[in-house]
Amino acid sequence: MPEEEIETAELKASVEESVERALEAERKETGWTVYLSLSTAIIAVFAAVASLESGANSNDAILEKNDAVLNQSQASDQWALYQAKVIRATVVNGESEFADATSPALAAKLRDEGAHLKSEQAPLQERARNLEAQVELHNARAERLLHRHHRFAIAVTLFQIAVALCAIAALIKKKPLWLVALGASAIGLVLFVLGFLAPV
Repeated sequence: MPEEEIETAELKASVEESVERALEAERKETGWTVYLSLSTAIIAVFAAVASLESGANSNDAILEKNDAVLNQSQASDQWALYQAKVIRATVVNGESEFADATSPALAAKLRDEGAHLKSEQAPLQERARNLEAQVELHNARAERLLHRHHRFAIAVTLFQIAVALCAIAALIKKKPLWLVALGASAIGLVLFVLGFLAPV
């Protein structure tokens, strides 16, 4: 009987030691899974904000392009009107030269009309040039907004990859995969910050 007690005591100590090791392993595993869950939630928030910023910059770029097209159309109209005034002034001045010999009053009237048409040309030309300058400004701003959009879009992609890797790491309980996810999200975070720092 004493031998059985010794074996039982050793068995009991062995079981307690195994239970203690299992609890310690579970505590360690639970420790990183808590961080895994927390980091996944934070990455998802960054992904959502980056997605909103990406969409907003894309929409703003489209509006800038629309404004550029509208200004280009208005500039083309101003140039057409300018050319019409130049042609009309040239025709009227030519008519005034022919009318000079036969009807001095008509010639004077035509010269006045030609002068009036000539005075209207400079403001039309100025408006057309200003509208063309607006086209350039809107196109340049649209390009900058698209550049920001691309930074945010790439950040969203990296954040989504990181969330997926975190989910896989949680399922298969592989800490190195979680670390890879953190690396992907760190790169995404750099692009996220650079998106906000990019000039508009």
